[in-house]
Amino acid sequence: MKVAAYQAPLGATVSAQVISLIREQVDWCESQGVEVLCCPESVVGGLADYAGRPADIAINVEAGQLHALLAPLTSDRLATILGFTEIDRGRLYNSAVVFHKGSVVGLYRKLYPAINKSVYEAGDKLPVFTVGDLTFGIIICNDSNYYEPARIMAAQGAIALFVPTNNGLPPGKVAPEMVAHARNVDIARAVENSVCVIRADVAGRTESLLSYGSSGIVSPDGMVLQSARQLGPDLLVADIKTAPRKNRRGWDAARNSAVMDEYVRLVTGMHTKAEPIPTTSV
Repeated sequence: MKVAAYQAPLGATVSAQVISLIREQVDWCESQGVEVLCCPESVVGGLADYAGRPADIAINVEAGQLHALLAPLTSDRLATILGFTEIDRGRLYNSAVVFHKGSVVGLYRKLYPAINKSVYEAGDKLPVFTVGDLTFGIIICNDSNYYEPARIMAAQGAIALFVPTNNGLPPGKVAPEMVAHARNVDIARAVENSVCVIRADVAGRTESLLSYGSSGIVSPDGMVLQSARQLGPDLLVADIKTAPRKNRRGWDAARNSAVMDEYVRLVTGMHTKAEPIPTTSV
């Protein structure tokens, strides 16, 4: 199956023309036989953490606002994943939608809002979605730095992970090395879970923000199949396998019950100060 990652211009995320730009990518992908297109985090409206009035860019899914906005992206052959700010019962979420054949068929809310103090609430669901023969998960930007969400989705059958990303930050907080960091994270999540990782970032400059662009596609073996050019828009395409691997590397840790018991104690916090985790000096 062909999948694509759209590295959108940073400035376009707050523009009314962004849907038209995405439609251009949809048309091209349709002509090339692409079946899933991933767009950046908050590609519609920009990040609410940088908005003067965050609620003004928020979209109410239940009220039908998202469906109406995305109607121009309708395609019989292509599913589109894109990020936006969702409002639900007065709370804001950094969300991504799966839009397929004119309908909202899936929704994911970011689990770990990236800024220490954010206007976004944290999501609490880890769904997987299926389009055609591909079962996949979505993890938004900072979520990819945690191995647990990716592992949980892979355990539910995900063969690919799409990573809508928005690394648009104040210039003093941005460095070219962020691209390499993102790629290393993608490789780690891909190899750990035997999945393909498809990241779609923004790129470019505005008066207050900068992003080099970390879009890329990584194979389950950790090979970088595609990597976007820096500081400008790009569209990456790769052909990925949709069948699950029979044996996922490192997934048979239960063969040693002592390891599993110790891991359970670690993650559940069963160890206390009165019962410290044992260590051995070498």
